[in-house]
Amino acid sequence: MHLSGLEYRESLRACRPTVFVNGRRVESVADEPLLAPGIAGVALTYDFARREELAPWMRATVDGATVNRMIAVPRDAGASLDKLEAVRLVCRETGCAQRYLGGDGLAAVYQATHRLDEELGGDYHPRLLEYLRHVYARDLTLGLAMTDAKGDRSLRPHAQPNRDAYLHIVGRDAAGIRISGVKAIVTGAPYAHELLVMPGRAMTDADRDFAVCCALPVDAPGLTIVARPAGRPGESAAKFSAKYGQSTGVCLFDNVFVPWERVFLAGEWTHSEHFTSGYATHHRHTCIGARAGFGDLLIGAGALMIEANGLDPERAPALRESMVELIKIVEGFYACGVAASVYAEVDGSGIALPEPVFANIGKLLLATQIYDMHRLAHEVSGGLVVALPGPDEDHNPATAGRISEVLSAHSEIPYARRIEVARLIEDLTASYQGGWYSVISLHGGGSPEAMKREIYRRYPIEERVALVERLLDRGAHFSGDPRWFGRQPGRCCLAGCRGSELAGPPANNAATDGSS
Repeated sequence: MHLSGLEYRESLRACRPTVFVNGRRVESVADEPLLAPGIAGVALTYDFARREELAPWMRATVDGATVNRMIAVPRDAGASLDKLEAVRLVCRETGCAQRYLGGDGLAAVYQATHRLDEELGGDYHPRLLEYLRHVYARDLTLGLAMTDAKGDRSLRPHAQPNRDAYLHIVGRDAAGIRISGVKAIVTGAPYAHELLVMPGRAMTDADRDFAVCCALPVDAPGLTIVARPAGRPGESAAKFSAKYGQSTGVCLFDNVFVPWERVFLAGEWTHSEHFTSGYATHHRHTCIGARAGFGDLLIGAGALMIEANGLDPERAPALRESMVELIKIVEGFYACGVAASVYAEVDGSGIALPEPVFANIGKLLLATQIYDMHRLAHEVSGGLVVALPGPDEDHNPATAGRISEVLSAHSEIPYARRIEVARLIEDLTASYQGGWYSVISLHGGGSPEAMKREIYRRYPIEERVALVERLLDRGAHFSGDPRWFGRQPGRCCLAGCRGSELAGPPANNAATDGSS
């Protein structure tokens, strides 16, 4: 089943979640102007999947069913690469398409429940498979509820003065469990169909009540979502984020009931880490595609602004250098995402996990270089980005004519066109929305420190040491022992994989051919 964007909007009217935005109760999420840019971003993932020219990237075949790539679980390296390309494709249009987090979560829970049942017995994985069929049959959008409020960060969940700082199980019976607490920073929470709740960290025996994974509809009794507006709706200066944006919600759970068929972890604390780390790897990988799409916006807007200013990078080395630096950053971290896809490893569950070192390096690069991306966009654009008059002056009879004369630059580019591009760059990099992109890039999917720990933990340093010891002890010639191959991230054999065979053309070409 493939819904259209319009059908997705209509499906939201069947949900009656308790949502507050800016201190006001929202009666109908689908009709709320403050959430419209976020809904538009998710709707595009539906519409793109219905376009035949984008089908190789936006559709996936899972267990014989054709599903939206944003929620598909990747079965091989090619599918992992296709998802990366698809995320870049939709995010270059929307800034952040949001919906791919649900797919990341489903893949992680698929792997974790398979491992849990194999080691401890039980039926968590069959429940997950049945839930997947439910999600795919209805083409649902899932909100990923992982991050807890955390309270005093020096204390573990069970030691918090207020136990509700972490989501936890407060009761269980033959029918299901009841959960209370909070999940913060839930992307797109108000306009998701359901929430996929996951543990936010590795737990101990004392934390077993906090080791919980389950799924529930957004209008479940006892669930309240306190959200911020999506983007900058209604602002005339918001050339991008008035159309596309993202809301995040704090989800408050008050004795919410979840039936057992929707529960995938309930106290098996030794496995909580598998849910968390699996999701982190999948999500950091797709974040690379998302921010590459955002980088495409900055590169295109920067080139237009240079032209509108009457300049030519071919004759202005400083501008050309800044543009090349911006391109290098975007394609540099994206290359890590491609490598993580090509070297993805299929585990016993049948899910392809992106190569963790490359995935974490790519996410670390984008997280720390997002500020450089903004700076470079500012360098090539000039100070007009934040110095230009407000949009109301465009219609002021006392000033508009004179301003359009003196603020024009290139003789063939009208003032209105120049100012439109300048306001777009301001919106993306120097506004409230621009600051939001910086923070979400830095901390989304985990802080840089979390990625550094993962890189250090997973990188084969001992093998590098063994390599040097071998060279020192036995001379500088390869001994012929094949064990010395396959020790670099992603290297699986002497020849290596041929990544070009894993997927079709890159998202750059796909978007050029198929995007509006």
